[in-house]
Amino acid sequence: MRTELWPFPTGARYARALAEALRTETIGGIIMLLAAAAALIWANLSPTGYDAFRATEVGPLELYKWAQHGLLTIFFFVAGLEVKEEFVHGELANPRKAALPIIASLCGMVMPAVVFLLVSWGAPDAARGWAIPTATDIAFALAVLAVTAGAMPAALRAFLLTCAVVDDLGAILVIAIFYTERLNVFMLLLGAAFVAAYGLLQRRRVTSPWLLVPLALAAWYAVENSGVHATVAGVALGLLTRVTPDRPELRSPAEAADHFFRPISAGLAVPAFAFLSAGVKMDGSNLGAILSDRVVLGVMAGLVLGKFLGVFGGAWLSVRLGLARLSEELHWRDMAAVSLLAGIGFTVSLLIGDLAYGADRQRAEAVTIGILAASVVASILAAALLKARVRTRRTALDDV
Repeated sequence: MRTELWPFPTGARYARALAEALRTETIGGIIMLLAAAAALIWANLSPTGYDAFRATEVGPLELYKWAQHGLLTIFFFVAGLEVKEEFVHGELANPRKAALPIIASLCGMVMPAVVFLLVSWGAPDAARGWAIPTATDIAFALAVLAVTAGAMPAALRAFLLTCAVVDDLGAILVIAIFYTERLNVFMLLLGAAFVAAYGLLQRRRVTSPWLLVPLALAAWYAVENSGVHATVAGVALGLLTRVTPDRPELRSPAEAADHFFRPISAGLAVPAFAFLSAGVKMDGSNLGAILSDRVVLGVMAGLVLGKFLGVFGGAWLSVRLGLARLSEELHWRDMAAVSLLAGIGFTVSLLIGDLAYGADRQRAEAVTIGILAASVVASILAAALLKARVRTRRTALDDV
């Protein structure tokens, strides 16, 4: 029997343990929140230092741009893998089951935009920000659900996950169509060619990273220089990655890619973006914008009220019209709680907010505060309702 002379975990074991922890929604969400909190603290203690760090040039881009256009592409690549998995093996593979979250998600994108436009009507450049409250942050929302209501049925998590991945896909289409100000057609076609070559290699069962990774990087570079946001390339590559393993394979390329990139996304990409985008000064003008700037009010109302009305109303209407059915494990009060949870915008909302108002630093900072405030409010309301539902379910089981 072999006895180890060094009984403590080695560096490799620590790395594996850390990677496994980062694959859970709770840990990734907590790290993201800590990064955002650290950014807020630094930006208010030393705004000059924070802005200088954010603007530090590394090669052709500033640090913030690297996080937004580079690291965030990893997050959207993982989101693309999740969407593909849902379409092939998950809820979206069954049209009857997929109808409920798809309709709820689509309504959950339209209604926040409508609420935003109604509240912000007449404000300067208001129309540019209509898409800010349309997205749901997967990591943040699932983390709140895992912490507050881990005992809830798995069907509730599946509904939220499916809504979030459909939201992400919709957000990418919105970014590509409505937030592309300049377009280099040649570079876009070149990027599409690289993406198509990646997809062809996937179909040909090529799994060598020495071929796939350079193609992915080339696709990212071409799309980035086409004027279309580089995160579009990330989602496209994720959607083209094969999710069904062949007979000799232990796992599919998508599963292997998710296993490798998810810890990087949760532990580096999303926290770095949060750290470099959430640092805003909490001074009188920015805080006052929450009450006076109709664009900021529109963002907050869109996330907290619009998301709830859209997701819950879309789900209820689809069931009422016979287009979908509600799982027997769930109650409409559960759906109300998760509809509130969908109002956590954060990552994608911050990205769209910067694309919409990045040229106006004061407006961008005020919008960031609105996104953060609305996400906190939505998470608190949802957590309270989820906790109440957990207690109600536990009481009902005890009475049986």
